[in-house]
Amino acid sequence: MAEKSAALKKKRGESQMPLTDPGSRAMAAYTKVGAGYQAQIAVDANHKMIVEQAGSNDVLATGLRQQAAAPARQLVAVEKIAVVADKGYFRTEDIAAGETAGLMPDVPRPQRGAAVTNGFFRKDEFRSAAAQDVYVCPGGHELKPLRHGWLREMKKIDCANASACSDCPLRERCTNTYRAVSRLENADALERMEQRVAARPDLLGRRREIVAPPFGTIKQGMNPGTFLRRGLEKVRAAFSLTALAYNLRRALNIRGTGRLLAAVTA
Repeated sequence: MAEKSAALKKKRGESQMPLTDPGSRAMAAYTKVGAGYQAQIAVDANHKMIVEQAGSNDVLATGLRQQAAAPARQLVAVEKIAVVADKGYFRTEDIAAGETAGLMPDVPRPQRGAAVTNGFFRKDEFRSAAAQDVYVCPGGHELKPLRHGWLREMKKIDCANASACSDCPLRERCTNTYRAVSRLENADALERMEQRVAARPDLLGRRREIVAPPFGTIKQGMNPGTFLRRGLEKVRAAFSLTALAYNLRRALNIRGTGRLLAAVTA
């Protein structure tokens, strides 16, 4: 069973919800035909209680961040929460949508593509200039809009400066011909997110401390094995019961049997 996890912390009227995906890559690399499910959970950072859970049969983690994050924000009754995830959850169109929904994403941006493969300057080494849709390359040249297009229903602008590339002393580290850098219509949301990640680098490390214990307890301590039910809805119900059993066990460890029974009867 591939798995996802989320963590939730409420502080000063705003919550922080780190997410991680320890199992998505194994599921994505599975080349044979087979059924697999992913579980998303939101976890209280103070007591490691599961606040919300969700299930999916999608192969990849991208696009699944809000499954547990959105209901958890409503449960804790706050206007905004900070959703911290690893780069397996990164999808450009989710960033702006998350901000609109009050789910402020803090996800490290993966560096990929032909430039990274060829050992050239990464896109994050090109800074966005004050003028809209303009980048400044590591050599100090402005890359201006060259062509317009679409990427997954998002407007895309390719910025380049072919004449500057021809004489640039850094060309061998940047391109074989001329360098073009794309800018999507919601690039400003991506830049705001990158600023938040840079300002709070400790969040990504704390995420692991919060999200790992619940799944570790469920897999090793409770030993549920594989899902025995067929169909996504039945699997969701089964995992919901697993989360409930975990919460009861956790509550007993924290409060003790006597105090828990007194709270229930009250």
